Amino acid sequence: MEAILKRELIVNKQLCRLAAVFFSVIFVSLGAFVRIPLPFTPVPLTLQTFFVLLSAGLLGRRLGLTAQLSYVLLGALGLPIFTNAVGGLSYFASPTAGYLFGFILATFFVSGFLKRTQGNLGSLVLIFYVGSIIILLSGSFWLKVTLGISLAKALAIGCLPFIPGDLLKALAVTFIYLRLKTRAAEIL
Repeated sequence: MEAILKRELIVNKQLCRLAAVFFSVIFVSLGAFVRIPLPFTPVPLTLQTFFVLLSAGLLGRRLGLTAQLSYVLLGALGLPIFTNAVGGLSYFASPTAGYLFGFILATFFVSGFLKRTQGNLGSLVLIFYVGSIIILLSGSFWLKVTLGISLAKALAIGCLPFIPGDLLKALAVTFIYLRLKTRAAEIL
């Protein structure tokens, strides 16, 4: 019985990679629907950053970037997968579109630096947290551009309120990543 349980069921790694990208896009999309509006900012709290960081860690650079670029492309093509259940090219003129570009930059950063870490808990949390800050800074810069406000104001409404929550997300991502990274490496 033990031999059956330990038998590798994954026979096609390409199919596993495709499924990983697909489910990453699904989870980031679903994360957009877990939305808590804040009265002082056009930026809601969502779970998207959690799933972006987790996919960056588990999928690596190539698959992680494929997942985030696919998410942005599908939304741009009109699928209502962005926050507020909207899609289409017009979303990129909205104040919160900069966070989408941050997803791509954070994935590039996180996946690159995770290769260099020794698996130290503090280093992992820091890498995921910096990835989250990259998303917040990208979004804040876009807020500045689209709303015509100062950078200080953009940071005050697009970055600072989210820093404590994003630290908690980075901690959660770290613990999930540590539990799943070995298996993800085996099947991807």
